[in-house]
Amino acid sequence: MRIDSRTPIPLRASPRLTPVLAAVWIGLGWLASPAGSASAQEPPRTRLVLLGTGTPNADPERSGPATAVVVDGRAYLFDAGSGVVRRAAQAARDRQIPALLPPNLELVFLTHLHSDHTVGLPDLLLGPWVLGRREPLSVLGPRGTGRMMDGILAAWSADIGIRLDGLEPRGQDADAYRAVTREIGPGLAYEDDLVRVTALAVSHGSIEHAFGYRIEGPDRTIVISGDATPSSAIVDACDGCDILLHEVFSAERLATRPAEWRAYHTAFHTSTVQLADIANRARPGLLVSGRDLDVY
Repeated sequence: MRIDSRTPIPLRASPRLTPVLAAVWIGLGWLASPAGSASAQEPPRTRLVLLGTGTPNADPERSGPATAVVVDGRAYLFDAGSGVVRRAAQAARDRQIPALLPPNLELVFLTHLHSDHTVGLPDLLLGPWVLGRREPLSVLGPRGTGRMMDGILAAWSADIGIRLDGLEPRGQDADAYRAVTREIGPGLAYEDDLVRVTALAVSHGSIEHAFGYRIEGPDRTIVISGDATPSSAIVDACDGCDILLHEVFSAERLATRPAEWRAYHTAFHTSTVQLADIANRARPGLLVSGRDLDVY
């Protein structure tokens, strides 16, 4: 296991930035813990696992954007980029997180409906079902999520029919290929005996509906920005939270790009300099740059 200290923002841009950034690289993403948190012998009940931190760039080292918050034996997924099921299976195997075994992937929250954040949804819907998931997949996301899930079911209807009516033993999971979809707005999105999840309205360029999320677990609060420009909603939702997972692009790299790409990234994403300011105001115990855009 390799321990790195990474500062994904240029500290010279904001000398007031004080949170210590520490995370554990697990080959597929990060198991993130604030410095000074529970020891390896006493892992926290609420954990953040980065399953994919990729962008639309076809980077062979990164899967598409997908994050898991694991509380005790339950997994809460955020976005479903390419490779989400296999990365979850890898985390379950390599880091002994059984909540991320494919049959246990039952719930996903979507930040927005860009293809790179949702192209793994067919696999997340159908793959774990084939492998034994007993319940339909619960999908919470912005307006348009229901239409997207209906389209996936229609596209794979022949496959579903063969698996239901052929020789595969389906038994108790015969209906688990379905999606239970709920389109949400800002505010309380979900609550159970372990977590409370609040959707945060953020700005992602011309995308009409985009969310970040605040996840309150039994021992930690985690805020996930999703793809977003700087937002007071994220700062206010964190306000000293344990972990802030925020997207970022390199301000220096952006300066080398054509004018049209500079305009795009400025309108849709957050720069390193802007993230320094967000961190100073939000004061997270741990700041994780989960999706470092190399300005595609």
